[in-house]
Amino acid sequence: MNSTFHREHNPLIRKLESAIALTDDERQALLDLPLQLVAIKADQDIVRIGDRPSRCCLLLSGFACTYTMTGEGKRQIVNFHIPGDIPDLQSLHLRVLDNSVATIEPCTVGFITHQALRDLCRRYPRITEAFWRNTLVDAAIFRAWMTSIGQREAYDRIAHLLCELLVRLRAVGLAEDHTCDLPITQVEFGNALGITTVHVNRVFQAMRADGLIQTKGTRLTIPDWERLKEVGDFDPTYLHLEQEDATK
Repeated sequence: MNSTFHREHNPLIRKLESAIALTDDERQALLDLPLQLVAIKADQDIVRIGDRPSRCCLLLSGFACTYTMTGEGKRQIVNFHIPGDIPDLQSLHLRVLDNSVATIEPCTVGFITHQALRDLCRRYPRITEAFWRNTLVDAAIFRAWMTSIGQREAYDRIAHLLCELLVRLRAVGLAEDHTCDLPITQVEFGNALGITTVHVNRVFQAMRADGLIQTKGTRLTIPDWERLKEVGDFDPTYLHLEQEDATK
């Protein structure tokens, strides 16, 4: 189904405006992007390594992840994605994908042709700059994750990632104070941080016992934000958010 990007459902605009102030013309151009809307079940690939896509995927609802696989079939998650993200934006310039993108929960995805995105970027250079900026932030997130995996203990790694996800969700209006929906499984946390599922489970139990987190289903609450940031050695600078409230 083809659809335009209506005002009442505009996570891409929220994402871009977490960093820059868009003009009315720029907002309207984003709203007018032609999308092919597709509902995708949980644990399904949206794009796969080796694909040569002619379109990009905009995550409209739900959580997704970018991952790679070893020759032995082990999965390494290299980023989690929230509404407003375009996980395969690099396919505009890189003809062959070197990673896969999969849903974590049921998602709605808007596919945008490369041609439509190129036309948009030619007409609106500031939007081009915003897309380029997003790819640089993705690289900064990757560096932060590498630092955690290489230099932090499991408890601290998970604390750091929980801080990051809450800040990213708050920046696009998907978290209230220090509470958010987080449908990421313990297996997926382990795939992202190089920790066994058993160890992830133990860390979450310890965090709950220590009063750092509260969980109910997929709902996460952080009752002591400053303490969790301290434990995770979390500094939101690498997320490069201009909204000061999002990082507090």
